[in-house]
Formats: sequence, structure tokens, C-alpha cells
Amino acid sequence: MDLTICILGLLALFVDGIRCQGVYAPPTVRIVHSGHACNVEEERHTERVYTIREGETLELACLVTGHPRPQIRWTKTAGSVSDRFQDSSVFNETLHIAKIQRTQGGRYYCKAENGLGSPAIKSIRVDVYYLDDPVVTVHQSIGEAKEQFYYERTVFLRCVANSNPPVRYSWHRGREVLSQGSDKGVEIYEPFFTQGETKILKLKNLRPQDYANYSCIASVRNVCGIPDRSVIFRLTNKTASPSIKLLVEDPIVVNPGQTVSLVCITTGGEPTPILNWVSSNDSLPRTSVVKGGTLTLPAITSDEAGIYSCVASNNVGNPAKKSTTIVVRALKKGRFWITPDPYHNDDNIQIGREVKISCQVEATPPEELTFSWLKNGRALRSSERMVITQTDPDISPGTTNLDIIDLKFTDFGTYTCVAALKGRGIPEISIDVNISSTTVPPNLTVPRGKSPLVAREGETVELECLVSGKPKPIILWSRADKEAPMPDGSVQMESYDGVLRIVNVSREMTGSYRCQTSQYNGFNVKPREAVVELIVQYPPTVEPVYMETRQGLGRPVVMTCRVLRAHPSRVLRFEWLLSNRLLHAGAFADQRDETEYTIRSLSRDGWGEYTCNVINEAGAGKCTFQVTGKAYSPEFYYDTYSPLWQNRPRVYGFKLQWTQMNPNAVDRIVAYRLGIRQTGLQRWWEQEIPVEGTISKGELITHNLTELIKPESYEVRLTPITRFGEGDSTIRIVTYSAPINPHLREFHCSFEEEPICMFTQDKNDDFDWTRHSAATRDTKYTPNTGPSGDRSGSKQGFYMYIETSRPRKEGDQARLVSPFFNVAPKNPYGITNPPAYCYGFFYHMYGKHIDLRESRGRGLANKVERRVTRAGSEHRDTHDTLLLLASSSCSAHLEGIRKLPST
Repeated sequence: MDLTICILGLLALFVDGIRCQGVYAPPTVRIVHSGHACNVEEERHTERVYTIREGETLELACLVTGHPRPQIRWTKTAGSVSDRFQDSSVFNETLHIAKIQRTQGGRYYCKAENGLGSPAIKSIRVDVYYLDDPVVTVHQSIGEAKEQFYYERTVFLRCVANSNPPVRYSWHRGREVLSQGSDKGVEIYEPFFTQGETKILKLKNLRPQDYANYSCIASVRNVCGIPDRSVIFRLTNKTASPSIKLLVEDPIVVNPGQTVSLVCITTGGEPTPILNWVSSNDSLPRTSVVKGGTLTLPAITSDEAGIYSCVASNNVGNPAKKSTTIVVRALKKGRFWITPDPYHNDDNIQIGREVKISCQVEATPPEELTFSWLKNGRALRSSERMVITQTDPDISPGTTNLDIIDLKFTDFGTYTCVAALKGRGIPEISIDVNISSTTVPPNLTVPRGKSPLVAREGETVELECLVSGKPKPIILWSRADKEAPMPDGSVQMESYDGVLRIVNVSREMTGSYRCQTSQYNGFNVKPREAVVELIVQYPPTVEPVYMETRQGLGRPVVMTCRVLRAHPSRVLRFEWLLSNRLLHAGAFADQRDETEYTIRSLSRDGWGEYTCNVINEAGAGKCTFQVTGKAYSPEFYYDTYSPLWQNRPRVYGFKLQWTQMNPNAVDRIVAYRLGIRQTGLQRWWEQEIPVEGTISKGELITHNLTELIKPESYEVRLTPITRFGEGDSTIRIVTYSAPINPHLREFHCSFEEEPICMFTQDKNDDFDWTRHSAATRDTKYTPNTGPSGDRSGSKQGFYMYIETSRPRKEGDQARLVSPFFNVAPKNPYGITNPPAYCYGFFYHMYGKHIDLRESRGRGLANKVERRVTRAGSEHRDTHDTLLLLASSSCSAHLEGIRKLPST
């Protein structure tokens, strides 16, 4: 369709200070695309689908209307079947993802809300297309070949490629295209359980001609411009699966700090296998070095111990894998315990009875662990009265026992347990245990006055349990409430002196703490325990912590401060202050948790910061109220239709519109201070805009900005003024956009260029017009749709096109809006008869479900809405014209409609 508009004259009239009512509106939202889209399907499974090639740039714009200006949030779900919002979100109007990856496909939501009505949400599903290089693997029907493929064996060549959309495969042998039935010795099929994911080439009873180069070509049919990918596999009578050998021992036991080298070699396989090393620790150590089949681990540590595997693959049969275990020697955590005579249930050591000393360490490897015992520094050997045993490693690993039978005074002394590893290089661990008449089991008490322990929030406290006995055991601290964690977040904390120190104690730490003896480094008897009660006092928690109250002069103000919690909760008192001047003080009555202060009639002296202090023994909580007469900020109106105009070569004008947030909350607004500065500059130019009368909520205020220099952008700041003074400011950016043929008397468009002459799709219609040509039309899907050429008959020429078949519904509209024409005479106020447009276009229409209307324009003296032709009629290459009278700058609309009900 060609469109020609002949401009005969245009009247432009701008009125300063125009106000309208009720422009507040809930949000509407629409998603439009740019970037590198392959295809956008407006309807597919009731959702919009945006197709893009992996690595390209995704750009989605969220176009919103509504006042106040809606806040935008982009969210994404992992796939089209999930409707739950994920954590990832973006708060810009435009969602921009450079080099998009396949994992970033899914449904994207744009959510707009401005506090009016329900949030507006639109979604579009992004489908990322990709094609990876195919991989050919070779298998045999009867096991995997050990050496080579014999002539009588059947061979399967499997081709797999990751892709979206599903891939199509084709096979070649040399230059010969293989297809099902083309060769009796060849069968091509897809396994049922991997339909569409793989293609298998079956070579039945290998023949000499079957030894050749096989090519697998993977294709997604050039969708999104993705080229086909291929891989070649050479099948010979020597083709065989890989085999390897490790030139190391298993296991390998080393000391920390040593350098370990693992060598893996291939012993068979055609093509030559590729070697890789993997570790049971998810990944190889950061310092490791792989060169060929050799893995080197310099200065190995205990954390790097584990299973290391060499894996060989050549896409023939199954990969070969050989593993070895690296063990790093270590000795740690030496501890002991004393067990009195177990046969008499004693808690004390007694002469003439048995006593057992146990010693335990953690050793790696455990089979290298050795123990020796000393008494007073001299070696001790096992005898009838001094029995040395080593506990079964499956029951209590790394443990040795010294049983003293029939204890005598001569047995008193210091016994030393020495743990060592057979391999050299690891330091020994020595543990001394004293056995004497003063060796007694532990006793645990809480010092007088230490429970309950009262502290204030933020202090450092020490919970103390006195432990007696010899040797002194380790003390274990835990919460009596097993669900509550210790201050460091753990379940249990150790103390060697019986003191638990808590820094910066908080109210959550209030409760009972249990101290108990550990069996280690002490007597192996029933644990002794005690309980310490901790009470943490804290100042009152109040609300609101801060509140701003805006009010006009002569009106009442009520401020309420509420106590949420406090400890101790008794003896609560309050005081109200203005700045530092005391206004009122008192105590809380029983069952009361709030205090109130009222200003009956606000005066100028009443503006300021009010503070309510609520006080207990631990301190004070503070409510702060800022009482002010500041006006709320203006709300810029962004939905002004064509706000920019220009009637002079070097300057342009802009229609600035806004509403006032909560205008009745404070005194009447008497003026606005307007500041404007060119973007990037520092200096502001300011002027005052007087306001007559009272502003209503939702009232639209207009002020025209003039003498703006082309093509600069400007920062505009607007501040309301009341008797109090200046209120809150708000800022927006005014951006220049170039007009379409502003000085020409004729405007011509044939839609040959992608921008379509600055025509736009209406935001409020049901579907969009599409730029087509007969050469680019897909006859497979639309064989009978659209003209065979443009107005001149060229198949390469473009036109704007709509399709009203399914899924379009009755009454659906597609509206195309012309540019806004801004051609004004020098003296617009002196013209009494509005000038006219001569508006003409060519159209082609066929089918019983389409209806065409023309030119419901804006800024027209004659508000035209004319039906060009009715549904069911046929019009091919028809021309129509219309005379439009313009009272101001205007635009024209073309509206295509799915067949309407008869009226």
C-alpha cells in the first residue's frame, strides 16, 4: 500500500495553563521487541514468542501508560510452564541482554504498577535457537571390540547434536548420500526413546566398501541463519575402542608438601584416544598441571587427597577409565581419658583396683599408625599388670589403652602416649597423663551470684562454671533449649577454663546455658553439668522510628508512639520534646503500650521535629515525627500526545504537563518554581509559575517550554511553593526528536525502508500491521494472502499488511498511526478558516472477514471516521482520497478490523 499526503496548510495553536480533570489512571503495559529477533509470533499457544539466535542481543522494551508514572519490573521464569516469579529482576524500561545464552530462554514478564488498581503484567516467551557441533560415536552389536572390527560384526554409528529447534540429520559415505533403502547393507533409524535427538546408521555385517569416511550433517533448516554443522568419522578395519594403563601404584601414600606425578598411557584404540584426568573432589586442584597423559600435583595437601581417574575416549565404544587413590599422611586431634575400675562402677581411682588410660588420635592412613607408652620418660612394655592394647579400628579407630591391674603406690607417675606414623616426615603426637593420689574425678558448680546473670544489650558477658578435679576436663557449653544456637551459630562450644565469653550480647541470647564435662582429657565417668541463666535487658523497641507528617496551618496533628517490646517492661516512662524543649512527660498506665501527643491547631511555631523517648532501666527507645508544611512533589505526566512542536528552524517547544501529589495535604500551592538546564551543563535557569485557585487531585496542569535549542536535551525540575516554603522537587528529561519532512509541502511514503516513514503501531489496538512484499511472503503458510506486488506491480516493493484469519476474533482492530505533522503558519492566531490536508492512499483488500476505516485523526477540525469499504467486498489496487480540515497539528489513522457484527 502506498500512502501520499499532500500538505496544503496547517494551523498550530498552543494554550498555556490548560487544566483537565481526572488524569490518574491505572497502568497498562505492552512489550515490544528490538535487537536481533529472528521471528516474533504474536499468537502461539496463547502467548507471544520471541525467537533469537544464541549469542545475539536480546532487547525488549516495556511500554507503559498510566498516571502517576508506573514503576517497571522485569522478571523471568525458567520455562514457559512455570508461572512463579524468580529472584532475578530488572527495573529498567528496556531489558537488554548481550550475547544471550540458551539457559536464558524462558518467559519474561514486565510488571507495571503505580498504586492504582491492579498491577499490569504482560509476558513474552524468549526461545533461544542454537546448534552445537554433532558428535559421532561408534558401537558394536555384540559387546565392544577389544582390538578391531571384524568383517562379520554389525556396527552402529550414532550421531548426536544439541539444538533448538530439533535437529535433522543426514548421512554421507564419502560423496554418496545414504538414505533408508538405498543400500541393503545400511539401515537408518531413530531410537524410540530418543526420538528427534539422535540418528543411527546401522552397517550390517561389515563389507569392504563399508570402510570409508562417514559424514553426519546436522541441520535446523537455516532457521535464524544458523548454518548446518557436520562431522566426519573414518571407519577402518583398525577402528577400536580405547585401552589405557596407569604407571603408578594404588594407593599412593605421600607426605604433605610432596610433588605427586600420575602417568597414564594409551595401549590401544583407533582413532588415537584423548586422555583426560578427573578427581573425586569435583575438580582438579588449582595448582595441578596436566601435560599429555601426566598429571602433576605440586606441594600436595590433605585437602587434595582422593581418587584420581584417567579417562580415555575416541568416540568408539565406551571410554576407558583407570583410577588410583592418593593418601596424604596426617596426625591430629590427640586426646585421652581415664576410666576407673569398670567392674566396680567406681568414680575414683583406688589402690588395689584397676584403672585404664585411653589415648586417641586421628591418623591417615590408619594402618600406618603406631603407639608407644612411657612412664616418667622411660619406655613401658606390656606385662601382666601393665597391659597395652590397641582397640579394634572398626570400633574405635586410632585408640590405644593402658590397663593397670591392681593399682599400687609405685604405679603413680606421668604416663605418656606417643602416636606416630610408620612413614617418616610426620611429627609425633605426645599426650601426658598424670596418675597420683590427687587424681580425682571432676566436679562442676556455678559461682555464687553468677546465675541468673543480668546484662544489657551490647555488653560483653562471661558465663562461668567452676570445674574441679585432676586432670581438668574440657567444658562443653550448649543451650538448654536444643533448638536455639550458640552465639557463634554452632550447637556446642568448647572451653578449657569453664568460661563462656559473649561479646556484644543481644536479646536473642536470653535463656538457659548448660555447661558439662567432656569425657576427653578427663575421667570417663558420667558427665557433670550445671545451668547458668542469662537475662539480657534492652531498651524499648518502638514504632514508628521515623514518620513525616505533612499538614497545613490551623489543622490538628496527632502523633502516637507505640511500644512493641522491652525488657524489663515495667517502670516505663515517656517524654515528648520539640527540638530539645520538653512538652510533656509521664508514666505508662497498666496495660498501656502507647502514648499520644496532639496539636489541636498547627501554627508556624509547631513545625519541626518532635521526639518521644520511652525509657526503662536499659535505656530509651525513640519515636521521631517530622511535622512540616512541605508540599508533596509534582507528578510529571508522560502520556501527553505529541508534546513536542516546532515552527522555527533552530528551536523547538515542549508541552510540559503534571499533576500535584496530595494537593490538599498542606496549604494551598501558590506557585511552582521551574528550573531548566541543558543536559551536561551546571547552570539552572529558573522562573516561577503562579497558580490561581486551589488545585484538585488529578488535575492536569500544562506549561509550554519554548526556545529550546535543537537538538539538545534538557533536565527540567519542578518545585511546589506554599506558605511553608518550597516543597519536594521532581525532575524529568525532555528529549528532542527530529520531525518528518518539516519544511516540505508534500509527504510521500512507500514503506520501502524499515522505519516505515515514522508511522507507528497504536498501543491500544489488538494486533499490528506488518511490513511485507510479494518476494518475502511465505506462500507455504499464506498462499492466498496479500497482493502479488506493490502499487507499481513490483514483487520486490513493500506494503503494510494485516491478516484477519484465525486466531483473530470478531471485532479485533489493527491501527496504523501517521507521524504528527507540525507545519504552522507564521501567525496562527490570525487565521479563521482552518487549512486542509489532501490525504490519499492505495489499498488492496480481499476476503469476507476484513473491514477498513480511515483517518480518525487528532488535531482535526472535522473529526473524520469513515468506512472505506465493507467486509466481504473485493478491492484490488484501489485508490482513495479524503479532505481533512486541521485546527492544530494533527495525525491520521488507518484501521483494519476483523468483520464486525452487522449494525
